[in-house]
Amino acid sequence: MTGPRSWPRRVRDRLGDRGLAIALLLVLVAVAFTPLVAFPAVRCEVFGKGCPRTIHTLHAEPVTSPQAVPLTPEEAATRGAYVALGDSYSSGLGAETSVADHNPLNRCHRTSNAYYHDVAKAFRFAGGTAFWACSGATTADVLDGKSGEPAQLGRVNGDTSLVTISIGGNDVGFSRVLAGCVVKLPWSRACQDQGGDIAARMAELRRTLPGLIDKITDRAPRARVVVMGYPRMFSEVDNASGDNIDVADQRWLNARARDLNELIRQAVREADERLAAARAPGSVEFVDAYSAFAGHEAGSLDPYMNGLAVNLAGLSAEPRSFHPTVKGHRALAALFVEQIRKGPGRPLNQFR
Repeated sequence: MTGPRSWPRRVRDRLGDRGLAIALLLVLVAVAFTPLVAFPAVRCEVFGKGCPRTIHTLHAEPVTSPQAVPLTPEEAATRGAYVALGDSYSSGLGAETSVADHNPLNRCHRTSNAYYHDVAKAFRFAGGTAFWACSGATTADVLDGKSGEPAQLGRVNGDTSLVTISIGGNDVGFSRVLAGCVVKLPWSRACQDQGGDIAARMAELRRTLPGLIDKITDRAPRARVVVMGYPRMFSEVDNASGDNIDVADQRWLNARARDLNELIRQAVREADERLAAARAPGSVEFVDAYSAFAGHEAGSLDPYMNGLAVNLAGLSAEPRSFHPTVKGHRALAALFVEQIRKGPGRPLNQFR
């Protein structure tokens, strides 16, 4: 007796040898292409579709949904922490009014009237605020630390949304230059003869400042970094400040301050252009403070800049000489507040 036919034999009887071969070929093709459809990586490699998008958090175009709304400049600045860095023009040297301001243990000369305090009060920062500017700081000190304190650079991180800083004046040796202009014989050229040294130090600052700015933006990639220029010190009126600096030397010193500001402005612009080209979320912005004290220079009736202050006991200039007064810091704070609200003048790649 003949048993039931097997499944392959039944299929072959129905399809015939040629039909069976075609059916097997179709099965093999389906099996071969199943991974291409089932697995996105293979589908991406073969067809170029369904590929995952690589996103770099710092220097890449942000991925946003059609409903994403750009942050305003103020929202971007205040969504995290505010950190104030820099030198004596940021620490508040020269604007002392309290006993604590004169504490000899306060080696960085941070005072209660520094512009930082007004900026911190003008906005609500979600991550709080911190004040780390230090008198006498150079670009190297911001990187490495000064007066026994850790590096200012280490005070910023990915949660920082705003950085304010003044830096560069100590790199070019302005305190030494001013001393050379005060301690000279009348009608001598000892003041302006320092031009060669200033030019050399500015050339070095032109090399180091961009590196410092880049390190700040690397550590705080979402931050708006607002860099301040320096205010004009002198009214260019003969002996207005009673410090042996005549009109010609006042003009020369003001011109060197303007040169320094232009160096800083250029470094800031280049740094921001690099961020904008990379569609990075942060910014670098310049605050032009050169004319902030116009009509209120050292020696004026209502000065925003301290003139020469001499320590008679030590026959030396006091540190507050040629630094902003309390009113000077109020004027600087107003410039920062205005810039924070205004923004960098280009889209910020931050969304909500």
